[in-house]
Amino acid sequence: MDSPGGFPSGHVLDDSSPPRSSRSGTPSPTPPPFPRGAATAARDLAATDEEHDTHTAQGRPGERCERPPARPVVTELRLSAFASHRGVVHPLAPVTLFAGASGSGKSTALAAYEALARLGSGDDLALVFPDPAGCVPEGARPDAQGRRGFRVGCTVDGPAGPVRLDVAVQAEPRLRIVGERLTCRGRTLLTTALRDPGRSTVQAEWHTAGATPVTRAPLPDDLLGTALLPLRVAGKTQGQLDVLAAAEQVVVALRSVFACDPLPSRMRAPVPAGEGRLRRGCDNLAEVLHRTRTDCPRRHARLASVADAGCAGPVTALGVEDLPDATVRAVLERTPGWATGPRPAAATPLGRLGDGELRYLALALVLLTGPGVLAMDELAEVPAAMRALTVLADGFDLSLDRRQFRALLGLAATICADGHIRLVGTVGDAFTADAREVTGVSVVDLDRD
Repeated sequence: MDSPGGFPSGHVLDDSSPPRSSRSGTPSPTPPPFPRGAATAARDLAATDEEHDTHTAQGRPGERCERPPARPVVTELRLSAFASHRGVVHPLAPVTLFAGASGSGKSTALAAYEALARLGSGDDLALVFPDPAGCVPEGARPDAQGRRGFRVGCTVDGPAGPVRLDVAVQAEPRLRIVGERLTCRGRTLLTTALRDPGRSTVQAEWHTAGATPVTRAPLPDDLLGTALLPLRVAGKTQGQLDVLAAAEQVVVALRSVFACDPLPSRMRAPVPAGEGRLRRGCDNLAEVLHRTRTDCPRRHARLASVADAGCAGPVTALGVEDLPDATVRAVLERTPGWATGPRPAAATPLGRLGDGELRYLALALVLLTGPGVLAMDELAEVPAAMRALTVLADGFDLSLDRRQFRALLGLAATICADGHIRLVGTVGDAFTADAREVTGVSVVDLDRD
């Protein structure tokens, strides 16, 4: 039997083994087989995962979503065939940490999430997957035409109900999307299929429920079809309105993602004062603090109080100094004489802090701010009450000591409890037990899956 995109059974996209839930460890319903031929690949993509009747409420596993969340949020990450992951479903809570030994696939899971987010934002497939062969499960053999690929998906809960997105990607010999399916409450709203390998398009069909049951049109094979639907669907029938609602819910959730990886080695030097939007590596931390000190004084003051819990010595405030060369540097303001030995200066430049202190401050700043302060798409067309920011933090515990880790994770749990911000990160074995002790934190142990 063939798998999506025409990949033969026994190769990368065959789902002969049932998906497993990382939360419960019990198998999900076994998907039915795929019929032969790439032309029908996407038509059967929905069959890979039976529609769930029970979904998460704001990411809490096991609760029936009687009242859909007002803000679209990703509550499941499905890795049907992606790098070291195969046939698994990972429920996502407001704070979720992937745990496990080195090589267990923690970073890979976050990479899949970020890839979906970038596709949902309209990024080109080649930019999202610069090394597509690295996403193909190890040991996957090409078929007679030399084709190999991978498959990822997610579930987005929101006002439209639980919406499922599944995407099949051909990595070799040419990178392209060969199948996509969007479903909601058991109804298929969009399918795409590769009908002519010689063309750079896929055939798309979306629900109409008017005089014509479905609308058919070609879509590019290097962009996510779901992200294009708001530009293609008229919204004249109830069926089209349902399609738009589901597609927009998925797009809003996927576009509301900020991947953060603070790099202490690039955070120590003064930086030019600018618009103050924090970049992924947080190398412009001083620039952002220069902005928040005047534009967000309450958040800035709260960050200073949080800094006291994660930095050595009593921290009284976070300051910013304007230097003669038109650059700025951030400083910790401390009570003079807090350390032993010669009387230290009351202000300590952030460049003198340890790696753990810098990463702690950067991650705390991300959690305490929002899209307007982060270098990301602000989704200005969507009211703030209708969107929730998701922070992706690979190596959340990197360089932190136990005190810093527990303080930062406690801050995350408190902030994420109100539904405006969510956190998905990774943590090593050393702090897994500590993470489990923090109320409101869900730990996915990949070593047990």
